[in-house]
Amino acid sequence: MDTKHAHDLKIETPARLRDVVLERLRGAIVAGRFASGERLVERSLCDLLGVSRSVVREVIRILEAEGLVEEGTRGPMVARLDWGQARQIYDIRLMLEAAAAAEAARRADGAVVAELRAALEGIGGEQALAATRRFYEVIFQAAGHDIAWEIVSRLNGRISRLRALTLAAQDRKVSGLARMTRIAEAIAAGDDAGAAEAVRAHLTEAAGIAERILEG
Repeated sequence: MDTKHAHDLKIETPARLRDVVLERLRGAIVAGRFASGERLVERSLCDLLGVSRSVVREVIRILEAEGLVEEGTRGPMVARLDWGQARQIYDIRLMLEAAAAAEAARRADGAVVAELRAALEGIGGEQALAATRRFYEVIFQAAGHDIAWEIVSRLNGRISRLRALTLAAQDRKVSGLARMTRIAEAIAAGDDAGAAEAVRAHLTEAAGIAERILEG
């Protein structure tokens, strides 16, 4: 056999299978298909996902590290989402994102503005959460705030859960997309104070919606 092209026959690695399962289970939790506090039964997940227990266990460990799963008295369950935790996340986001947006406005060039607009176009589609994450990633990269982005990325699972929760709300005065468009416009105009204020307005409204839902 020609060993030069032998890699073409290689079977997908377990790590890649794990990544697929991780993405699907994470997405299901973020989308609310599993309720807050719901038990995650290994056997049921194996049947649902068509994978072995070892893969499910590994994925659950990763989701625990992301704060989407926690250990209950009867085994792993979807982490409870309460306002006390959510408020801390919004406070952290407000500090880091406002600073990053202001710095991005001072530094941004045409390429950065184009990337922000491309991300905004994706927010109205099926990959809205991924496009939203990309929008903020561009801002932090443009600002040169790499460490701050690492902190936000560690919270991404919980941030995505909150985004899914607030985006579905019907009582928004201004849509999330419109708020983010204002952030992008301020960055494109080089308006650092305006960019920071646009972030504050966006997160203040989102936090208020989250509080009403979680405390209601």
